[in-house]
Amino acid sequence: MSAVVGRRVALGMLGAGILGGGAALFAVQRASGPAVGAVTATPVAAVTPTPAPTPTPTLSPTAAPSPEPSTTPTPTSSAGPVLEKVPLPGGSITELPGEGNLLAWTVDDGSNGEVIRLYTEFAAATGTRLTYFLNGAYGGWADNAELLRPLVQSGQIQLGNHTFDHADLTSLSDSGVIDQLQRNHDFIEATYGVDARPYFRPPYGYHDDRVDALAASIGYTCPVLWYGSLSDSGLITPEQVVGFAERWFLPQHIVIGHLNFLPVTEVFGRLGEIVAERGLQTVTLDDVFAK
Repeated sequence: MSAVVGRRVALGMLGAGILGGGAALFAVQRASGPAVGAVTATPVAAVTPTPAPTPTPTLSPTAAPSPEPSTTPTPTSSAGPVLEKVPLPGGSITELPGEGNLLAWTVDDGSNGEVIRLYTEFAAATGTRLTYFLNGAYGGWADNAELLRPLVQSGQIQLGNHTFDHADLTSLSDSGVIDQLQRNHDFIEATYGVDARPYFRPPYGYHDDRVDALAASIGYTCPVLWYGSLSDSGLITPEQVVGFAERWFLPQHIVIGHLNFLPVTEVFGRLGEIVAERGLQTVTLDDVFAK
């Protein structure tokens, strides 16, 4: 990873402090870690971050019913955007290339099947394009497959590999790394009929050269990190979710959220308004990058 990207990743890692002991900014389900570079990341103390300027590369059972979001989000088109795709860069990615109005809203884990359902219903109702980095060990992915499958097949929701049960890949043997990614790959393919390669998100953001080489050996060549978080891997308030969205929903950012707790589902309307007010266009990774 370049020094510049490393700096940005470090900046993106600093957002958890707002929660005062709540979910870490870059925590996933059991506390997603910070974005990292070429060596294993170490979680950082909570500090309020200041986003860095975006660079300018060359680019031309069924869950019980629950209340719907309190505000209806502004509808957007479900059709894929017409973009000139760019080649995937080498190494990990933390943001989208170029100057523009694109937002990659990515959502991890899936420990709560009801949140998976409500996020998917929100996407279907509004046309919002999302990338889910799922852990197949969570039953909600099978429970909601019938609802989710049409959006996956159309490309509106993209699926990425987040390991089968949210393991820290840097702590595993070589065979353990392969097993975590391959099991999840097989689950995604069998359940949704799609190939998640080449994108994987290492749990907690922990990866290193060894992990990247092992992942690449089975086709997962692109570790996807992030540049901003909704910080909802743990339980926070709806107002806090909105506050993090206001901080990080910015052009060309890859923002991480989580499918773990219900408060985010209560403010989908406001999150949609932030996207619209800022003139952002939600995209999947496949919308932007040529494989």
